Amino acid sequence: MFMLTFFILMVMVLLSVGFFTLLERKVLSYCQLRLGPNKVGYYGIFQPFSDGLKLFLKESSWPLNSNVLIYYFCPLFSLIQSLFIWVMFPFYINCIEFSFGLLFFLSCSSLSVYSLMICGWSSNSIYSILGCVRSISQSISYEVSLSIILLCYFLMIDSYTFYDLGLYQLYFWFSFISLPLFFCWMSCCMAETNRSPFDFSEGESELVSGFNIEYGSGGFAYLFISEYSSIIFICLITSLIFMGGDYSSIYMYVKLVFLCYFFIWVRASFPRYRYDKLMFLSWKCYLPIGFNYLFFFCFLKVLIFYHFF
Repeated sequence: MFMLTFFILMVMVLLSVGFFTLLERKVLSYCQLRLGPNKVGYYGIFQPFSDGLKLFLKESSWPLNSNVLIYYFCPLFSLIQSLFIWVMFPFYINCIEFSFGLLFFLSCSSLSVYSLMICGWSSNSIYSILGCVRSISQSISYEVSLSIILLCYFLMIDSYTFYDLGLYQLYFWFSFISLPLFFCWMSCCMAETNRSPFDFSEGESELVSGFNIEYGSGGFAYLFISEYSSIIFICLITSLIFMGGDYSSIYMYVKLVFLCYFFIWVRASFPRYRYDKLMFLSWKCYLPIGFNYLFFFCFLKVLIFYHFF
């Protein structure tokens, strides 16, 4: 039953990735006073299936000097990594309870760096290497801030499981007591998932398509699916940590869709950062704020413990 439940979850995640791409194209088109996809099906509702079919039926090609085995394996590894992290989705039945969900999340999310690195290296192209070097330095820098922000809240609830976050937020959201940290978290999530205005690994104006410049057909589709499923999972984690975590309520999934829309909204509104500004933001801005909040939550925890015990 557990395997069946997980299989159904994977199918739903892949479907949500397809319709997330449709939502993104629609929102971007309306932001730019266009219509977007509206021909395939009723108002373009079947456009994701058409795009997926086109990508997987295209002829596959590879660079002459590439390491072909690693070149083809890498997008598949990226897809497996991004779908494997959905094991943490907290079912009520037929699921293993993750008592160390935070550590599992940090371990799995840090593995995405390796897929980017091998993708850029295996194609043996200068532009791919440039994109992968940028992406690795960006991911490593923002993972530090992301981990510290996560640690603040898990230190406060004294547990490593994501399920307990919902119990602590039945009457009061964590975003109310730490609004600056919430905006820092959203910015770090955009940098971690390579979204605008932090999409330096895929800077089209400079590197054409970054680390995946040589990929087409199925390989590009796998990379695309892995990126968008990571975005949806990050939005789920954000609604768990900052906006209450009641899984039985429909409002949690409304908040998840709103956060996905927020990612698209930012992409439509802001231009790309300069690379040195991006690194400055991580090490000189978000890291000190994260450490200050960590000390604040430690002080709060000691104060509560001293008062009640």
